[in-house]
Amino acid sequence: MGVASGLVEVVGDLTMRAGGETPLSGKRALVTGAASGIGKAVALHLSSLGAGVTFSDMDMSRLSPLTDVLDGARAIAADLSDPAQVESLARDAGAVDILINNAGLQHVNPIESFDKKEWDLLLAVMLTAPFLLIRALIPGMYERGWGRIINVASVHGLVASPYKSAYVSAKHGLLGLTKTVALEAAARGGNISVSAVCPSYVRTPLVEKQIVDQARVRGIAASDVVEDVLLERNAVKRLIEPEEVARAVGFLCADSAWSMTGAAMTLDAGWLAH
Repeated sequence: MGVASGLVEVVGDLTMRAGGETPLSGKRALVTGAASGIGKAVALHLSSLGAGVTFSDMDMSRLSPLTDVLDGARAIAADLSDPAQVESLARDAGAVDILINNAGLQHVNPIESFDKKEWDLLLAVMLTAPFLLIRALIPGMYERGWGRIINVASVHGLVASPYKSAYVSAKHGLLGLTKTVALEAAARGGNISVSAVCPSYVRTPLVEKQIVDQARVRGIAASDVVEDVLLERNAVKRLIEPEEVARAVGFLCADSAWSMTGAAMTLDAGWLAH
């Protein structure tokens, strides 16, 4: 099966599961980090719900096979560590009704050997870029009286793990940004909500790349990392699938989810129940 036909089948399947309805018809979404993992799953799911989706990631060659087979889809390459490119992305995306701040990366090291360049990079992509995109795009949502801003945070926006000082700090900050903007949007009236999703470990390239680093800093075999580290705190010992996060995002886009504004929806497999 080719890439294009495979994507059509996936999107068609999602639409069938939604009962053939397109509740987001006429809405325009922007999804960052959309070339793979959670971002790709979210972008495909929103498309299946009728939204016209702008896929954004660093590499256009990874975006084109996705957007070329979807009606109303666009691709915009942007390096979110560069504020000028973030602001250009906001301009090029045009009117955006649904903003999904998903792009992320990871660096694992003890604090005493954590490179400041890595710190700056993670904070730029996962906290400053969402701030800039929200600042640029929320005025249009105010004007139209409808909007959804969903920040893909992490269970690490609520709790910490060792060796991830930049990632944990960025995700905690992202939740603070979520709550602040939710209060500002509520005061302006209209159907605009700002929320976050906080999954524990999801089966993505980002998580897969962590395995070697986790093994290195902990002095254990790579084969032991998933069960002994990644799933250690999960009550249910299973990685979350990207499509499961996508469906949570889709729920938050619904009109009926307006009351979730300011909230952090946890998808943590029982991590925080301990």
